[in-house]
Amino acid sequence: MNPASFLTASLRAHPAGEGMARVMAAAVNAVDPREAVRRYLRREGQRLWVGDELYDLQSVRRVWVVGAGKAGYPMAQAVEDILGAWIAGGLVIVKDGYAPEAVRLPHIEIAFAAHPVPDERGVEGTRRILSLLQQAGADDLVLCLLSGGGSALLTAPAEGISLADVQALTSLLLACGAAIDEINALRKHIDQVKGGALARMAAPARVAALILSDVIGDRLDVIASGPCFPDESTFSDAWSVLERYALADRVPESIRVHLQAGLRGETGETPKPGDPLFQRVQNLVVASNLQAARAALHQARAEGWHTLLLTTFLQGEASQAGRALASIARQVAATGEPLPRPACLVAGGETTVTLHGQGLGGRNQELALGAVEDMRGLENAFLIALATDGGDGPTDAAGAVVSGDTLARAFSRGFHPGHFLARNDAYHFFQPLGDLLLPGPTRTNVNDLTFLFLL
Repeated sequence: MNPASFLTASLRAHPAGEGMARVMAAAVNAVDPREAVRRYLRREGQRLWVGDELYDLQSVRRVWVVGAGKAGYPMAQAVEDILGAWIAGGLVIVKDGYAPEAVRLPHIEIAFAAHPVPDERGVEGTRRILSLLQQAGADDLVLCLLSGGGSALLTAPAEGISLADVQALTSLLLACGAAIDEINALRKHIDQVKGGALARMAAPARVAALILSDVIGDRLDVIASGPCFPDESTFSDAWSVLERYALADRVPESIRVHLQAGLRGETGETPKPGDPLFQRVQNLVVASNLQAARAALHQARAEGWHTLLLTTFLQGEASQAGRALASIARQVAATGEPLPRPACLVAGGETTVTLHGQGLGGRNQELALGAVEDMRGLENAFLIALATDGGDGPTDAAGAVVSGDTLARAFSRGFHPGHFLARNDAYHFFQPLGDLLLPGPTRTNVNDLTFLFLL
């Protein structure tokens, strides 16, 4: 990514604005999916390494490539670069806008579908992937390319459940503030490919999954709902999520019936740890939030700033996380602790938003909005919340920038952050101020990063 794409009104006005933009660009560029795959997939003649695992292509009858996620297109490009004519066929589903519309790769088809709420194109693309896997035999190798967004893009509703019912459940889950592992526990138990089921569909072929992690702790059972990884969650866990968020009486009847049948043991569980099928399955994380955070700190040190990684496990309600991070900025400003100016502190993870209003925004914009009042008056201080995929919620923004004078500029327009928080309308708070981050789709996805700069 070009650093200029991260500049906003506040950053352009500050002497160190371009340096801050370079830090953000370094984070995103460090998890470029094409290069990430190249680091872990390499071929020498007829020998193919996936990480430390060696595959003898002389004994592999055919190589199939399937997958889904926001980073699917550049990942597929890398596989094409490395394997070319070795690929018998393939299909990777990506989010609208995350690949050129007229894209053509020699051996791997790129299909488009909706995210975060699945659509018919995703269901059709998944059906075609399953059709490819039916051709795979014991002497074949299936490369599965997975990245954030895969849960919505790779969708095959369980028998008796319609796409409309899955869409309704997805919307309820996105609005209730549930964590991603809770959402995916439900997804895995109403779908035919999630929770290790895609690997089961590919058997007896060998499977190697290359994964860009958009999940805290890089949990392989959660990323894209773990289609190639054993699932420890159960129907009981899925039902508990509905009860925890008071959704049991609000979800479509077909989903209630399916889950209750699972609770009674009338519907088969997802493949569990210890299942022999996973002896022929390899899962490998090729890029993560931690890699992006470390690259940001490396660039910040090159800019001459003191650096600190706060965490890559940031969770909780977005607006409250924003307040907590702003309090750290105040601590640095007041005491020079935990490190002195000029300083760059980075936190990674994924917060949640419980919707109460009908406004527009995403968790990164809401985090930034939650920090506005607590950043008030801090000189040469910035809090920047960034979705590494370039898209925050259902918006064209990747996040927002808060400075010490954001509140004053907002007041001059008659804006009060509390009013916008009440209706979850962070987008329309930051847009008139010129402080939305608008880099466009980055075609990668390793969760979110928040930067604290005190210069």
